[in-house]
Amino acid sequence: MDQPRYRPTDAMTSPRFVGIRTFMRLPYLPQPRDVDVVVVGIPFDTGATFRVGGRFGPAAIREHSLLLRPYHPALDVDLFEHLSAVDAGDIDVVPGFIEDSYQRIERGLAELLDSSGAVPVMLGGDHSIALPDLRVLQRRHGPIALVHFDAHLDTWDQYWGHKYTHGTPFRRAVEEGLLDTAHSIQVGIRGPLYGPQDMQGSRDLGFEIITTPEVHERGAEWAAQQIVARVGDRPAYISWDIDCVDPAFAPGTGTPEVGGFSSWQAQQLLRGLAGVNLIGFEVIEVMPQYDGPGGITSLLAANLCWEFLALLALRRKQAAGLAASAQADDQRG
Repeated sequence: MDQPRYRPTDAMTSPRFVGIRTFMRLPYLPQPRDVDVVVVGIPFDTGATFRVGGRFGPAAIREHSLLLRPYHPALDVDLFEHLSAVDAGDIDVVPGFIEDSYQRIERGLAELLDSSGAVPVMLGGDHSIALPDLRVLQRRHGPIALVHFDAHLDTWDQYWGHKYTHGTPFRRAVEEGLLDTAHSIQVGIRGPLYGPQDMQGSRDLGFEIITTPEVHERGAEWAAQQIVARVGDRPAYISWDIDCVDPAFAPGTGTPEVGGFSSWQAQQLLRGLAGVNLIGFEVIEVMPQYDGPGGITSLLAANLCWEFLALLALRRKQAAGLAASAQADDQRG
């Protein structure tokens, strides 16, 4: 029997303010089977070293996703012609206890992916959640090419003697063999550092770095080309810290840094990754209590998830087109 295909509720038959809040009004299915995409919230935020509040990020992103529509005009793709997607709700965490929460995140995410076979879209949460996310994905795909958008490196060794915080996940990920650093890249780095050794520390781990000033000077299209060249054909995971965007466009975050990307640049950076073998996406550090008028940070985060879904749909559309062309050639031959 054919598996059901899942797509958002049609806003032309049911107003957007009706129903429970899921991402894009997708069906809520906590135990999905045989779907292409699963959206899951990971509301853990006590790995943060300054402001907290990312525990409320998943709910805010879902709330501001309600106006998103299925067709992406810039990429000319209908997301749900090519993707069956659901919202699986949130993974339970243990506030204040990061290693206990890591165990729950790993177990919950692994169960979701094992049952569904889906590409995950994770709604954070602070950036410490990247480590358990990567542990699960590495077991499925092998060492991963990380595409890390952030104002900060998140490769520090420790804070106050503790190894697990939102500033250390990618050093731990390298130490645990989760990343293919020869194909990994950090984009959007800017702002004050403790010293030149911070940037060099990331490079010593194997990461390529593109700073925000470089993107401003050379353009988002250039930066996207560098990312695609770096990743190659490796399975790639996008970890998007919302603070890579300037606080004028995304004030609702924990460690804001001036001089960042605009919303438009963020869109262009993602759209430029068409064709990359993407295995997952997370958007983190969204804190609605610090947000601007109309929830602009949460709105942007929801749109970035939509951009990622469009990349997945476009890759499937293109693969289907190639398969159809090859079949036609066989029939003619």
